[in-house]
Amino acid sequence: MEASDLTDHISRRFNKDLEDLRNHVLAMGGLVEQQLSLAISAIVSGDSELGLKVAEDDYKVNEFEVSIDEECGRILATRAPAAGDLRLIVAIIKTITDLERIGDEAEKIGFLASKLAAMDRPSDSYRELKTLGHHVAHMVRDAMNAFARLDVEEAWEVVREDERVDEEYESIQRQCITFMMEDPRSIKRVMNVTWCARSLERIGDHAKNICEYVIYMVQGRDVRHTGVPEGTKSDS
Repeated sequence: MEASDLTDHISRRFNKDLEDLRNHVLAMGGLVEQQLSLAISAIVSGDSELGLKVAEDDYKVNEFEVSIDEECGRILATRAPAAGDLRLIVAIIKTITDLERIGDEAEKIGFLASKLAAMDRPSDSYRELKTLGHHVAHMVRDAMNAFARLDVEEAWEVVREDERVDEEYESIQRQCITFMMEDPRSIKRVMNVTWCARSLERIGDHAKNICEYVIYMVQGRDVRHTGVPEGTKSDS
C-alpha cells in the first residue's frame, strides 16, 4: 500500500469513527427524549408505575454517557484531532453531559409523578405542568435536530425558547405560592408540583446548552453568557 493510499484509508476510518460517534449521541438523545415524554405522561395521567419505571430506567442513559465518553477519549488519544474535528469531540463530550443531566431530571420527575399519583388530583390534571413539559420536550427534540443537522439557525431558536420556558416556570411558581397560602393542606402536593416544574425548567437550560455547543461546532465561537441577538442567522 502506497503512503497516499494509507493516508486516505486512515482518513476514511477517522471519518467513520466520527460519524459513529455522532450517531451514538443521537441515539442517547432519542432515549432521553423518550424518558422525558414518559415522565410527563406519568404526571398527567397519574400513573405511579410509569413514573417509577422512568426513574428505574435512568441507568440506560448513564450507560450511554460512559460509553460515548470512553469513545471520545480513545479518538483523542489515537487520532489527535484538530480544528473542526477537535471542536466536534469537545462539543460531544459537553453534549452527553447535558443529556445525562436531562435524564437525571426525568428520573426526578418520574419519582415525583409516583408521589403525586397517590395524592388528590386537581381538576385540570396539572395542565400547567403538561404545557411546560411539552414546551421543554420540543426544545430537547429541536436541540437534537440542530445537532444532527448542524443547524445554527435552529440552535439559536432553541436558545430563544429558553426565555419563554423561564417565564412559564415563574408563572407556575407564583401559582403554587398562591395555592399554598389559600390552602395550607395542599402544601405537600404543591411542593411536589414546584419541584417538577423546577426539573422541567432545568431541562430547558440543558437543551439550550446543547444548542450553544452546536453553534460552537459550526462557527467556532463560544456564545455562552453573550445574550441572544435578535434575528440571528448562521454566518457559517
